[in-house]
Amino acid sequence: MERRGAAAGGDVCMCQTVFPAHANHRGELSAGQLLKWMDATACLAAEKHAGVSCVTASMDDIQFEEAARIGQIITIKAKVNRAFKTSMEVGIKVTVQDVLTNVEKIVSVAYATYVAKPVGAGKIELEPVKLLSREDHLEHALAIERRRIRLGYEQVFQNLLQESNKEDSFEEEDAVSTDLTHVQSIELVQPPHANHHGNTFGGQIMAWMETVASISASRLCRSYPILKSVNMFKFWGPSVVGDRLVFNAIVNNTFQNSVEVGVRVEAYNCEEWIKDQARHINSAFLIFNSVNDKGELLTFPRIKPTTKDDMRRYHGAIARRRIRLARYSCKIYLRPKGLTFISAKIFIVIVLCFCCLTQFLQIKIWTHEEGDVLSFKVEMKVKIPSNLAFSLLSDFKFRQQWDKHFLTCEVLQAVNEDEKIYHITSPPMTGHKPRDFVILVSQRQPCKPSEPYIVAVKSVTLASMPPSPEYCRSEILCAGFQIYSVSHSSCMVCYFNQVTSGVMPYLAANLTGSSKSIEDTALECINKYIFNLTKSKLSSVI
Repeated sequence: MERRGAAAGGDVCMCQTVFPAHANHRGELSAGQLLKWMDATACLAAEKHAGVSCVTASMDDIQFEEAARIGQIITIKAKVNRAFKTSMEVGIKVTVQDVLTNVEKIVSVAYATYVAKPVGAGKIELEPVKLLSREDHLEHALAIERRRIRLGYEQVFQNLLQESNKEDSFEEEDAVSTDLTHVQSIELVQPPHANHHGNTFGGQIMAWMETVASISASRLCRSYPILKSVNMFKFWGPSVVGDRLVFNAIVNNTFQNSVEVGVRVEAYNCEEWIKDQARHINSAFLIFNSVNDKGELLTFPRIKPTTKDDMRRYHGAIARRRIRLARYSCKIYLRPKGLTFISAKIFIVIVLCFCCLTQFLQIKIWTHEEGDVLSFKVEMKVKIPSNLAFSLLSDFKFRQQWDKHFLTCEVLQAVNEDEKIYHITSPPMTGHKPRDFVILVSQRQPCKPSEPYIVAVKSVTLASMPPSPEYCRSEILCAGFQIYSVSHSSCMVCYFNQVTSGVMPYLAANLTGSSKSIEDTALECINKYIFNLTKSKLSSVI
């Protein structure tokens, strides 16, 4: 087996001025053109690391946060985050800079997977990426989690699809038939559409998909749709110069101010074209919104599924939307920014003071309510070293000894030395079943003394632990600890959490004083956890 790679990680930067030829009717950079640039830059980064030809396997969900206009400068940076055996993850960051104001904004951050093509009959094993900075180490560690999410996506989707199918209702009054949104387009792959290997350029296919999807969405809004996100481009097979590519787009569902359009791409060579033998090479789901002349979001009409296949797509769109919202709300990869994202939402500050073991303790609680999500932060200073606090907080098996909301805690899977999946049971809230959680706990140690220790928590789906009728399966959107060193013998512990409407009444009672659960838990943490566990753990950690 041949090992290939520069072992330093491909790092490529492309700068491009947005000219009128790149823009749409609004004078903004076409999403299709941007996708082509992103794919080209990422492919160069992959090949720089691999030292051989690479092809696009998939591109994760893409969110477009800003629009670039004519005259502005687009910068695309691509870097290999982690190399696996024959594939690698490439991180892509797109920014736009206004040349007059020099203001720079992030357009999108995306992750793509590229596969190294073997030379001849030999197999290729890629060299690992050389990690040079703190950011390199972080992205390298998170790449494993993102890969696990990709591989487990289908199972999560199927579970949510079954739930959506149970809600077999939709509004028929004034609804538009999905048949009216169907659009088909055929493209002949010519040499300018191929990459330097003779295959159809992946970015070109993405651009064609965006065009046909935009036309489909426009059938509903009677306006010009704006692409806001893409639900994973996945390439199932290659196409080459001379192929006929057939693009079929149709609206799957609408959600007030957004619409999901599904696009399927099939390829035919001359012989397959005559025999009508299609090769399915790509599928993706594109989400659009639309605005009026004042920049206000337009409302899309409801759609009416008319066939069994329409109904499948209708419910599939609901399941995919739930996944997108979950990923966006908790910064699904749970990097430190996912925790600081919560702490930035400060609305109310409550200070709780206790006398505990001859010391004066002060606990601060920040809360912020937005829609059906409540974010809160609890902060307190404790007299133990930060590395000890991290050791105790990152091992959830200790938590039963001080947190009365943990009945049982079992390690289901040790993903790696920094990540474990737990099954936790919790007492019932009034009139409900006991609750259980399946959570992934990720821990990160600081690269610099000024940085915090991180313990990040989120709910995951595990096929070996499906929901049980004995418990009410609950979800943690985003939670965790940040531990800052204050001195050699003390640290500041910050706890973050986002909760949904299901547990908001429970937490509201705590925060308004009608329940003492938070205070009691804090005291238990300090009495039992900080002091008692320190005695048994101190010698093994310090």
